[in-house]
Amino acid sequence: MKLLRIFDANAKNNWTSTSGRRTPETAEILRTALLIGMTFVVLAPVIWFTLSSFKGLAELGGRPHFLPQSFSLDNYSEALKSYNYKRYFFNSVFVTTVATILTLVINSMAAYAFAKYNFRGRDGLFVLTLAMIMIPLQVILIPIYLVVAQLGMVNTYWGLIIPAAATPTGVFVIRQYMLTIPDELIESARIDGAGEFRIYARIVLPLARPALAVVAIFSILWRWNDFIWPLLVAQDEKFYTLPVALAQLNGRLAVPTNIIIAMSVMSIIPVLFMFVFMQRQIVQGISQTGMK
Repeated sequence: MKLLRIFDANAKNNWTSTSGRRTPETAEILRTALLIGMTFVVLAPVIWFTLSSFKGLAELGGRPHFLPQSFSLDNYSEALKSYNYKRYFFNSVFVTTVATILTLVINSMAAYAFAKYNFRGRDGLFVLTLAMIMIPLQVILIPIYLVVAQLGMVNTYWGLIIPAAATPTGVFVIRQYMLTIPDELIESARIDGAGEFRIYARIVLPLARPALAVVAIFSILWRWNDFIWPLLVAQDEKFYTLPVALAQLNGRLAVPTNIIIAMSVMSIIPVLFMFVFMQRQIVQGISQTGMK
């Protein structure tokens, strides 16, 4: 009898937990289903856009279909052969890579000075650096262009790379993370006879790797999608980046819509893969940057 009572009590508890309340497993399933549904809603335009790159020009101008009537790679092959896509892609990769490296070097050195050095006017200079974030690019676009023109860097790769190498946002993010590095590590390295540059390169930079990853990702996304500045500086077609080249194609009298869609899909693939594989570093770097 005692065993029957225990069995009945357990059965009643299980029935009330499953019928009267949602179990943790049920809530997890509902939340997962909701997130998957929202993901499909967000990705629906991207999927439609990608599938449209396999359609011909006649099919794009006719009745819309979600799936192509016949998958064809002619758009991609024509973009690579007839529209000099390889040159535009190389320009974007070269400008983005070199600019990101310069951005990391310059911003990390400035952030190290703001975080670990005590000098007169440090706080004022840092506030001035932060104030530059509120200045829109359109306000300083003409002065920067005049300086670049006087230096003879118009229609060159360096004109595309150098002007925005130092960013106040990058200095702020890296500086906030470097404040979490104990000063005792730097003092002990100085006592051991390490120079300032060696401390910066061997101790500070490895510890600030999450913040550097965040700044690098933001720099890559910004430089890859930048349009206004390359449009002003790159006056020759051999210096066009992908956004400028796509805009030039879109401005023609006979717009090759199928080619533009194929080139756009190829241009977003590197950024998409980078974001998918680096999203953990983005979240970790941003969360740890704000801890101080």
